[in-house]
Formats: sequence, structure tokens, C-alpha cells
Amino acid sequence: MIYGAAGYTGRMATANAIAAGVDVVLAGRPGDEDKLVALAAEMGTEYRMFAVDDVPARERALSGIAVLLNCAGPFMRTAEPLIQACIAAGTHYLDIAAELDSYRLAERYDQAAQSAGIMLPPGSGGSVAMLGCLAGHAARRVTNPRKLSIALNVAGGFSRGSAISASENVTIETLHRVDGELVSRASDEVREFDFGDGPATAFPVTLPELITIWRATDIPNIDTYVHVTDGAFPEGDLAAMPDGPTQEQREANRYHGAVEVTGEDGTVVRSILDTVNGYTFTTQAAAEAARRVVGGEVRAGFQTPAGLFGDGFAETIADTTIVDS
Repeated sequence: MIYGAAGYTGRMATANAIAAGVDVVLAGRPGDEDKLVALAAEMGTEYRMFAVDDVPARERALSGIAVLLNCAGPFMRTAEPLIQACIAAGTHYLDIAAELDSYRLAERYDQAAQSAGIMLPPGSGGSVAMLGCLAGHAARRVTNPRKLSIALNVAGGFSRGSAISASENVTIETLHRVDGELVSRASDEVREFDFGDGPATAFPVTLPELITIWRATDIPNIDTYVHVTDGAFPEGDLAAMPDGPTQEQREANRYHGAVEVTGEDGTVVRSILDTVNGYTFTTQAAAEAARRVVGGEVRAGFQTPAGLFGDGFAETIADTTIVDS
């Protein structure tokens, strides 16, 4: 089941999942019924409508569903009730969240998910899959990695849903991980990363990779950054934005990641990830993750994409490469 299938990313994830041979049921909020009916007719699929806080309705909707992919943000509103519903139904929960709170939820519900025999891998597509694989790749190049700094280069604009989600989920506190603990840091401590075209200034942000990379690698000191291409983040009335970047805009704006890892002996290594636009990657990676989970690649509890599928997962998606520098 793809919840939020009528949205910008949901529609692309649906098309990718069907193309991959996954048996898909579309789902969404009651207010999206017209769009969902039209999409279900176009795709030749079943659809189910339910509000995430309607417990009886969501229980009925999840009947017979093995895997739920949540594409409906803001995830601060949808993740917890859908995680609860999946635990009750014995359904694996995936999403594409870029919000730290979704990962804290997965930590909180880890034991309940294990008891229910279901899996919680939030961020099955998007930066968590990209950067998690990049981090794991670079960490293997040193002995006992102790510090990691990683940055995402965002290009080509945002979808309306992503912009609204981001604006409603601004983390007031800028965090990093120090000796295994999340602690505050100054928000003006910018630094330069080379994404392949020379140094670019990135600013510190609180990314979910502070949880997922630490969980997958045990590296105790992690800093996360973002470099946003000029004009990429929208201003003004977000509700008036178009659905999202056009295919031409996505093709013209690739995403990049850069990582620096320091080993226990002081050795420093760097690697760069080059991939398709974030929306293209996210919807392909999420569909592929769902396909693999439906096929039985399952480990109960809170999982990360890189930890579950391996550090090479990102490089199986579209035109994605990791180069050591």
C-alpha cells in the first residue's frame, strides 16, 4: 500500500513500484479522493481512503497489506498513527521522511515492532538512503572510524509538499552527535565540502542521518550539513507552489553528497556521491525498498536502508555512483 499516492512523490513512487512488478494498493486521506480515484483508474489498481487518526478505518484498510509505504507528509502528522496501525496489523512500515522526529519515533517503537515481527525503516528513499550508503562506504576505508562529517547538495527546487513539511518541521535546535550523544551546536559553524566541482559552503543542519548513520555504523561523532543551490528553497506562499519540479527540471539538477571520515589512527578519507535529482532517487529507491521487503528482505524493528540492504543500495538506484577522493 502506498499512502499519499495522489501526491507529487506518491504518484512517482506508485508508477515505479508498478513498473517493478509490485502489487500495489493506493491509499490516501479523504480530501484526496478525486485525485486518488483518477490515479487508481489510470494505474488499474485498487484504492482505499482513510484518515490516519481513524483507528477502525485504518484497521480495515490495512487488512491483507504486507507493506505500507507512507508518502504523506508532513510526517509529524502521519508517521506515528501509521506506525501504530502497522504494529497492530502486522504490516511492515516504510516512509520517505526527512524529518528527525520520524526516526525518534522508530527508536521509540523499536521494541514494539520487534514483538510484532514487523520492520520500521523510515527514509527508505531520499537522503537517508543516499547519505547512509555514502557514509557506510567511506567508513569501511578506515580502521575504527571515530568522526564523520557529511553534507547533501540540494539542487533543482522543492515540491510543494516538501516545502510545507520543511517549513512546519524546522528544528529550532541545531544538533550533532558527540561521543554517541545528540548535543546542541552553533548554527553558524559553516564549512566547505567539495561535491566534485570545487569547494562549496555548507551550513550545519539537524538531519535524521544523526540517528541513522550512527545506528548503522556506531561512529560516535557525526556532523551533518546541507548546501542548497541558489534559489532552490522557495519563499512566499508555499501553498501556491506547483506540485514539484518538472521532469526537465529534475533531469537538469542532480544531487550530490560529500563525506569525510576520520579513523582512530587519524587517517582521513573523503568520498563523493553523484546521483539523479532527489525526487527521482527518492521515488525509485522507495519503490525498490518496498519491492525487496515484499520479497522477504526483512529484519524486525527499527532498520536503516543501508543497514538493511547494504552500503551498495544507493548505487543500485538509477544513475548513482560513489567516488573516493
